[in-house]
Amino acid sequence: MRSSVLRRTCVTAVATALTITGLAACDAEGDSAADGKTRITVNCWPQPSAKIDHQRFDEDVRTFEKQNPDIDVTAHDAFPCQDPKTFDAKLAGGQMEDVFYTYFTDTERVVSINQAADITEYVKDLKAYKDIAQPLRDAYTVDGKIYGIPRTNYSMGLLYSKPLFTKAGLDPDKPPATWEEVRAAAKKIAALGDGTVGFAEYSAQNQGGWHFTASIYSQGGAVVSEDGQKATVDTPEGKAVLQNLKDMRWRDDSMGAKQLLIINDTLQMMGSGKLGMYLAAPDNVPRIVKEAGGTYEDLAFAPMPGGKGTLMGGDGYMFNKKATPEQIKAGLAWLEWTFLTPGQGYMNNYARAADDKSPVGLPEPRLFTGATDAEDQELKKASANVPVANYQAFIDGGQQLDMKLEPKHGQQIYAVLDGAVSAVLTKKDADIDALLKDAQSKIDGILARG
Repeated sequence: MRSSVLRRTCVTAVATALTITGLAACDAEGDSAADGKTRITVNCWPQPSAKIDHQRFDEDVRTFEKQNPDIDVTAHDAFPCQDPKTFDAKLAGGQMEDVFYTYFTDTERVVSINQAADITEYVKDLKAYKDIAQPLRDAYTVDGKIYGIPRTNYSMGLLYSKPLFTKAGLDPDKPPATWEEVRAAAKKIAALGDGTVGFAEYSAQNQGGWHFTASIYSQGGAVVSEDGQKATVDTPEGKAVLQNLKDMRWRDDSMGAKQLLIINDTLQMMGSGKLGMYLAAPDNVPRIVKEAGGTYEDLAFAPMPGGKGTLMGGDGYMFNKKATPEQIKAGLAWLEWTFLTPGQGYMNNYARAADDKSPVGLPEPRLFTGATDAEDQELKKASANVPVANYQAFIDGGQQLDMKLEPKHGQQIYAVLDGAVSAVLTKKDADIDALLKDAQSKIDGILARG
């Protein structure tokens, strides 16, 4: 992290701001040194503890710099790439890197407080930009102006354990397609005993609200009206979400006694073979394998139950308001090289990833369309090293769902909805109508403040 003072001069590398080139980065007021190079800072370099990812990112920066000798890239490592506890303060203090990581849900807020550079006139030079799916481009567009570049996207589905389905007498090749079927399957899996949980749900750290949003989409509802002016959680669809959770928790006893779960809990539960199902994005699969002892063969994906919709989100990079035109051009060149070119860079070098024993072939939603997508899919298929058949239901079924982006002010809304979800999972007498009425009022307040 750099202070606003340090951003006005070149500084030497320090442990918390690893300088790949051995040279210090300068800020927007001094981005070019006597050698004529443009220097940029970027974040989201995997931490050294993620040894292979850290090394590959480092290698990519060096290769990029060799191919672009007029650009120096200084990368800052971090996990997570954006920490909600520090992001707002860093943003408000003008301490962001020249090219900084954001979620789709951050766009409006970053722009509204005047901390993002308008890059509209520069993206025309990005070859792959026109082939990025329109909804993803829209996520970084405000009032017709472009403020960011998508990096990845995801949609939610039902992650389940094939071995537990088999043990419970369920067909692992026919996953639940409705919430009624999820509930019935969860009861059978929980009946296996020995601490086995049929279905798990998040209910803390904004993650419960995030999953509530995915679930209400699956019911055909939404958390915010189409015009973004009013909350829409105190509805039959919202009630169905909470009622289903309450019934599974207290009537069926299929969700286990431990609640207030977050993602790390479900990863460990699934990896240990004690969890039947939970809502997730495909990136959970390799984490379960790497961090919790699971196997790719045991994990399968199905589309969101309900058949009406699913939550779609993603991330990317925005540019510091202080960035010069030269830094914006250099930053875009870096993003295109490492994130937007099939077959190369940190995200799309599938052959290298397969050599590293990293998963290739997971059912991520497609970032691209057109010719770029066709090339990307062909390269991915050639290096696939996971059981892609386990995800075919997710791929086929997802095409029939209404893909909805996360709502504006998403993190604030999720914090409100966390309370409703946690209440029904921890209090047997929780009043669903009162919880939804209260959530509706609080979200209306968030929307009214802009």
